[in-house]
Amino acid sequence: MQVLYFGWVRARIGISKEELSPPPEVTTVASLIDWLKGRGDGYATAFEDSTSLRVAVNQEIAQLDAEITDGDEVAVFPPMTGG
Repeated sequence: MQVLYFGWVRARIGISKEELSPPPEVTTVASLIDWLKGRGDGYATAFEDSTSLRVAVNQEIAQLDAEITDGDEVAVFPPMTGG
């Protein structure tokens, strides 16, 4: 699974993307975020309030309860504003 990070999420974690193999019980975006929180302080800070995050699964906007599989691309980014 490829996970991409944007905006302040990327700044807090310190990387823009990574290839991951989460455990089998990680089947939704929410469970992925919960698992990522345990990967270190930067992750815990970035995902402290997951309700403020936006996600896309395979380049389609998704909700936190969206199902994910091993070959998916998951992008995590802060809310955006227009201008």
